[in-house]
This record gives sequence, structure tokens and C-alpha cells, in this order.
Amino acid sequence: MLNTLKKLGPGLLFAGAAIGVSHLVQSTRAGANFGFGLLWALLLVNIFKYPFFQYGPRYAMATGESLIDGYKRLGKGVLAAYFLLTFATMFTIQTAVTIVTASLASYVIFEFNPLVIGNLSINSVQIWTVILLGICAAILVLGRYKLLDILMKVIVLTLTVTTIIAVMASGLNSESTINLSQIFPEKSSWVFLIAFMGWMPAPLDISIWHSLWSIEKHKDNKAFNTNTALFDFNIGYITTIILGLGFLTLGALVFYNTGETLSTSASGFSSQLIQMYTDSLGNWTYAIIGLAAFTTMFSTTLTTFDASPRVMERTTSILSNSRLPKSYNIWLSILFIGTLIIFFFLSAELGTLVKTATVLSFLTAPFYAIVNYKLMSSKHVPKHWHPKTSMHILSWLGIIFLIGFGVWYLTIL
Repeated sequence: MLNTLKKLGPGLLFAGAAIGVSHLVQSTRAGANFGFGLLWALLLVNIFKYPFFQYGPRYAMATGESLIDGYKRLGKGVLAAYFLLTFATMFTIQTAVTIVTASLASYVIFEFNPLVIGNLSINSVQIWTVILLGICAAILVLGRYKLLDILMKVIVLTLTVTTIIAVMASGLNSESTINLSQIFPEKSSWVFLIAFMGWMPAPLDISIWHSLWSIEKHKDNKAFNTNTALFDFNIGYITTIILGLGFLTLGALVFYNTGETLSTSASGFSSQLIQMYTDSLGNWTYAIIGLAAFTTMFSTTLTTFDASPRVMERTTSILSNSRLPKSYNIWLSILFIGTLIIFFFLSAELGTLVKTATVLSFLTAPFYAIVNYKLMSSKHVPKHWHPKTSMHILSWLGIIFLIGFGVWYLTIL
């Protein structure tokens, strides 16, 4: 068991990055607004995105290089497009996950004992945003990948167990009849549908992050090979699906048809989220649930805060054919400042922020899907690791699905 856990790593980092806003916010809201009616969307998007996420660790271990290096092999224009897409979205994504984490920290820690020093409220979301980003920066500068690897195993296990218990308890306590009828939402909710699928289970560019994490894991553990990487990925991916279903179920059982509307503000949503759990399990679980919810979002904040500078460092070094000393720390600083700027302008609009970030992720998904598939099927990958027929078919269907919904959304704007 311990040997198996030691081999795991990037897949759990993937889960830690994925199980955040998409699950805590979007899946819960889907259940609250539509019951189990959007179960089809959750399952389909997980199935159709699967091959493109899997190609990240698969390519890295089969070739010994990241997807970023692979993009360069397909042409400098492909890599330049990736750079522009990442730069255009990384600040919004980081802000969206950080604001939820900061709100949870403020609510969980100081709900009953607010701390005020002078005129400064220490339970302020703004203060917690700065504190959390500072903590993440310190962890990444001092600990880098090894510390991430250790933290994520504890966090993902804690969240999985806690969420499953919460779903079981809410099912036993719920008096409502479970209706599994599937629906296609009305026009007023079409934007939410796209946003829901945009980050479910995660934005597709996480496949690039995963390829870099896989290479880092291989440096620390030479036994981490292609087969191990795929097993590790599947564990992480299955975990994200289970928890996505869990949060949708909680939203459906606790909020659906109650007349209660989920808040679009970060602080309001955070308090409702914790209350949802404690209503299911009892007030005695407040600290446990609060910690689990917070660590979930903290893991997402931490992994995204590591991944964006990591990919920008590698991308700029390839595009410029040079490596700037401490460029990771430079990009970390740029992301830190950019996140704070966006946060202080949009701190009260969690709904708008999340919607913007998730819709952008969905609209850019076809780019990553096509490039990842083309690269994995190219001469740059050993024939043995090319996709099998079933993966070819699933990849084609996935590309059609992502392009189709993207075009549909753009036509209804």
C-alpha cells in the first residue's frame, strides 16, 4: 500500500487542481438549480475530455519531454498560441480559485470569533487573499514539487472520505424524492451550462501542467514510468468524477426545490457551502467539514499557482531559445500581482468571475484537444504509445463535442 502511494503523485496533483471551483461551486450550483437534470452534462464532458487529459502524462513518459516541448515540435506558431492563451486566462483562473479559498478561510476560522486590530478586520476576504497567496508563494519557492506531492496525497484523501460521508448522510436525511430525469436547460441558463462544462473536471490546459509534473515525479522516482503514470492519472481522474457527482448530489439533495438561492458572492456562497455539510452531518462536524472544504480550495489555489509560472517559464525559454535565471520566481511574482489587481476590482462578483473563467476555458478547449491528439498520434511519439482505435474514436468524438458546443454557444451570444 505504501509503495503504491509513493508511486502516485501527478495524478493527485491533477485531482487537487481539478477539485475546486468546478466541484465546490459549479457542481453544487448545478445540483441546486437543476437537481440531477444536468447529470448527462457532467458525465459526457468527463468522458469526452478524458483522452486529452490522459495524453499529458502519456506523452511525457513516452518521450521524456513535456507537452510544451511537443507543441514546439508541431511548429513555433502552436507554442506561441499556447503562450497567448495561457497569458490571457491565467490571472482570471487564479483569481477565481483564490477568492473562494480566501472566503472559506475567513468564514471557517473567524465566523464565531472575528478578530479586529484597530480598524482592520483580520477576517476580511481581501486580507486572506494576500495571506494565502503569500503562503503559496513561500511553499513553492522553498519546497517546489516535493512538498506539493506530499501535501496533495493527504488533502485529496481527506476530501474524498469526507465528501462520501456527507453524501451518504444527506441521502439518509433527505425527504425529497430523487428524480433522475435529464433536462436541457432553458435559454437563460445556457451560459451556466457552458461554464459548468468548461471546468468539469478541469480546463484542458491542465494536461500540460500534468506533463510537467510527471517529468518532475520521474526525476524523484525512476520507477515512475509510462504505465505507472497512466495508472496514477486514472486514479486522479476517477476521483474527480466521483467527487463531481458527490457535490452535484449534495446540491440536489440539500438545495433543490427548497426556494433557497445560492449566493453569487464569495463570502455568501462559502457560508452556504459549510452550512450544507453541517445540515447533513450535524453541527459537531463544522470544524472537520470546514477544514476539508478549505483544504480542497487551498490545494487548487496552490497547484494553479505553481503550474502557471512553471509552464510560462518553460514556454518563454523555448520561444526565446534562452533561459532567464530565476524565471519561475519572476512569473510567480507576475501572477501574484496580476491576481491581486483583478481581485480588488472584482472581489464582490464571484459569479461573474467564475463564469468568465469557465467560459473562456470551454471555448479554448478545442485548441488543446486537437493539438494534444495530433501530437500523441505523430511521429514524435513511439508507435507503441500511439492511441489505440478506441482512443482514436473517443478523441474524434470529443473534438466534435467540444467544437459543437463552442460554436453553438458563440451563435447564441
